[in-house]
Amino acid sequence: MSVGQTLAEKILSHKVGRPVRAGELVVVEVDQVMVVDSIAGSFFKRLEYLEATPRYPERVSIVIDHVAPAANLEVAKAQKEIREWGKRHGIRVFDVGRGVCHQVLIEEGLAQPGWVVVGSDSHSTTYGAVGAFGTGMGATDIALAAASGRTWLRVPESVKVVFRGRLPKGVTAKDAALEMVRLLTAEGATYMAVEIHLLDGAEALTRGERMTLANLTVEAGAKAGLVVPSGEILEMYRVPDWLYPDPDARYAKEVEIDLSALTPRVSVPFYVDNVHEVAQVKGKRVDQVFIGTCTNGRIEDLRAAAEVLKGRKVAPWVRLLVVPASSQVLEEAARDGTLLTLLEAGATIGTPGCGPCMGRHMGVLAPGEVCVSTSNRNFRGRMGAPDAEIYLASPRVAAASAVAGYLTTPEELEEEEVHA
Repeated sequence: MSVGQTLAEKILSHKVGRPVRAGELVVVEVDQVMVVDSIAGSFFKRLEYLEATPRYPERVSIVIDHVAPAANLEVAKAQKEIREWGKRHGIRVFDVGRGVCHQVLIEEGLAQPGWVVVGSDSHSTTYGAVGAFGTGMGATDIALAAASGRTWLRVPESVKVVFRGRLPKGVTAKDAALEMVRLLTAEGATYMAVEIHLLDGAEALTRGERMTLANLTVEAGAKAGLVVPSGEILEMYRVPDWLYPDPDARYAKEVEIDLSALTPRVSVPFYVDNVHEVAQVKGKRVDQVFIGTCTNGRIEDLRAAAEVLKGRKVAPWVRLLVVPASSQVLEEAARDGTLLTLLEAGATIGTPGCGPCMGRHMGVLAPGEVCVSTSNRNFRGRMGAPDAEIYLASPRVAAASAVAGYLTTPEELEEEEVHA
């Protein structure tokens, strides 16, 4: 008797035109190739070496987001080359200020349910939020995918992660994602597809919240992070009938998380899976707070931070940097008053893009400094000095910590203000 297929197997089978199983090597058509500014030069050189140009120019996007605007002359030259190359080859270029690659592609409809999307950024797993097989690759594989319109993959095994229930007040999808990484561990899903099921109320999670979950699957080593379509995804997209795992699909392992039992979480240096309750590390003095990135730079994230910051001021010794994930997010935050609340509290607003996330420009940490960040990585040297410490948290915890000047939750902050 045949065994059912996982969501990853379903998508890749559909692309190949026959049933495939975990472990098989397959060649599949690629629906979108995403190139970021930081590897664009290598991408161009490899295409030149191949004496090739993109086979399907409409399926290739280049996003200038990692160092935007340009931080020095060399970066400016490289970005100029991107613009000229894109124009010459009819390639879509999202320029400075449009935003973080993953947010932009989702907003532009360049990731769709059932698609295969490859990107030159490890957090391309984010596209799984809408039911696309999104995965990160190096410059050579990305160039080959653009030149041929195809890529090769080993069909990954799958890990099943079930989220049940609803998030309690004050707890967010970031807390759920960090708990998932803690349970899976940093290598617990290496070259696997993390297949996320939202049940018993968890279906209410928004597209943005699903992006946070899919985004962080790579921190457990995942090849792809796939959220089974449900809730508002069914209203926003045309989801194919076949785009669901079979009830009898086989998984390498299964994990279940009760959302209703979660508390605010924080990932402690220098590993993403080093996750604790905020209460366990409360009181750590903070120098910088960063709210943004492809993990938590969406409008709901900025609104969550503004809700905490409204009527409050950032501690005098804290730098609060807020970088919207896209121009659309920035515009919406300006329209609804979120931006003004952030500014009145003492935040500095950055150009939509990756911002300080990878330590290339703006917001670099000095030796010994501590940052609470809503991003996805807290590795040693990630945002600057090797001994600088990065604590990963939700926008709510980040905002409360900016006000207090030390790691805390909004609830703890409020309680302390009452007794002050």
